[in-house]
Amino acid sequence: MKSMEEMIAAAQQAAESIQKQMTETQGKLDAIEVEGLSGGGLVKIRCSAKGRVIGVSIDDSLIQPGEKAILEDLVAAAYNDARVKADSVANEELAKAQQGMGLPPGFKLPF
Repeated sequence: MKSMEEMIAAAQQAAESIQKQMTETQGKLDAIEVEGLSGGGLVKIRCSAKGRVIGVSIDDSLIQPGEKAILEDLVAAAYNDARVKADSVANEELAKAQQGMGLPPGFKLPF
């Protein structure tokens, strides 16, 4: 039978391993790119799966005086589309990481 000290040491090791894997997964998410589109692809926003905006592309046809409000709405819509995709990718990657740690699906880590 293991002593209390051995069980605590094993639990601390497991927690450190989980923290390391989660940190690695977070880094991986920042390297994964998704693209959000609006206006039939006239506005594109690339962002990381963590939500960091990498780039914005706006078709020249939208850059006209008087179209500012429409352009602003399209940029916001493209970002929201990218954010939904980023969240989806992030959830998939976190689920993979949790499975690799032997945690049950949907387990919420306190990080």
